[in-house]
Amino acid sequence: MKKVLVLGAGRSSSTLIEFLLTHAEKNDWQVVVGDLDEKLAREKINGYERGKAIAFDISNTAHQDSLSSGYDLVISMMPASFHIHVARVCARHGINMLTASYLTDEIKGLNAEFEKNNAGLIMEMGLDPGIDHMSAMKVLDRIREAGHELRAFETFTGGLLAPNNDDNPWEYKFTWNPRNVVLAGQGFVKFIQEGRYKYIPYQKLFRRTEVIHIPEYGYFEGYANRDSLKYLDAYKLRGIKTLYRGTLRRVGYSKAWDVFVQLGATDDTYELHDVSKMTHRQFINSFLSYNPDDSIELKLAHYLKLELESDEMFKLKWLGMFDEELVGLDKGTPAQILEHILKKKWTIQPDEKDMIVMWHKFEYYEGKELKQIQSYMAVEGEDAINTAMSKTVGLPLAVSAQLILQGKMNPLGVHIPTEKVIYEPVLSELESHGITFTECEMEPSAS
Repeated sequence: MKKVLVLGAGRSSSTLIEFLLTHAEKNDWQVVVGDLDEKLAREKINGYERGKAIAFDISNTAHQDSLSSGYDLVISMMPASFHIHVARVCARHGINMLTASYLTDEIKGLNAEFEKNNAGLIMEMGLDPGIDHMSAMKVLDRIREAGHELRAFETFTGGLLAPNNDDNPWEYKFTWNPRNVVLAGQGFVKFIQEGRYKYIPYQKLFRRTEVIHIPEYGYFEGYANRDSLKYLDAYKLRGIKTLYRGTLRRVGYSKAWDVFVQLGATDDTYELHDVSKMTHRQFINSFLSYNPDDSIELKLAHYLKLELESDEMFKLKWLGMFDEELVGLDKGTPAQILEHILKKKWTIQPDEKDMIVMWHKFEYYEGKELKQIQSYMAVEGEDAINTAMSKTVGLPLAVSAQLILQGKMNPLGVHIPTEKVIYEPVLSELESHGITFTECEMEPSAS
């Protein structure tokens, strides 16, 4: 019997754990789920005979040592900072490991130890990073192997609401970590455009967007992710003229979100005073100049050069930003307070569905002829628990686990899924679970 341990029983683990449990009997697996909250782990096991729930605390030395107790594979779904502790044990004892988090230099340093002990660790095996790597490399490698010259590569991913009849003018709710949404883009953005390095400071990011049309799914807008340059080597793109990674939202989102950025409402470096007595309206007013004769709406519109009846003001009103409702926190930074307010309207409801959209554009020369290909995927969730986000993060891990446990994939050392021996079998399995990409040619003049 093969034993697999999943560490972390949060929402992002739901699809992964369900997949492993439903395939456990046929494959002769035991699936152990560990979490600080043992009750939550038991809920995820959901009565499956091949499942077992345990309490697990990564800061507990005895719990760390228990990782070496006969497991064939460990999948870490804990916060990213904890993966190094798990990886050290797995490397030392020759246990295969998977996670969806970004590869760090510290974990990369365990490569030789994993190899020496005949085991492997694949990181960035989720949605973004994960499916984005694999689906992009499949096309990039095909273009290179045909002898064509790559000129440009752009890629965008978005976690959104599925189309519905709701009156939500943002067409958006939280489908992943709300804090990451509030802090998105802080720092400087770096990318390459037409052979030149480009940089966008945070305060300009949401004003520098591009509109993208995805066949069957309509129009979206994309804003740049923080650092596209780190993919030059990961994707073997040195010398490419354009490299741009970004995030997708519905058209109009970015201009409205920029209001919070320009106010300073996404700042996470200091705490506000008297938060326990603060209303939504007072929160907005705290960033505006004092004027007893003008309304907060008028001051905000004047400060940011908006029309009172503009789309941006309408979106803020819909969120309740001008309501005399208590924030509901005792203390907090501007970013923490904004997140708390947004959760009141942006928490996905039980009957609502989310949607993941991913889009790539490849530009290359076939001889002297310039060509473009777009490749895109959309996955819709079932409800607020069985989300598209959970599916697209969990399934790559799940099918990778299946391939490793069945001996069909044997990574040695530390990897991300940009190698053909990893991405080909994983993408093939994902297709059987409804995660598929559509490819079509574009006119080279398109942008």
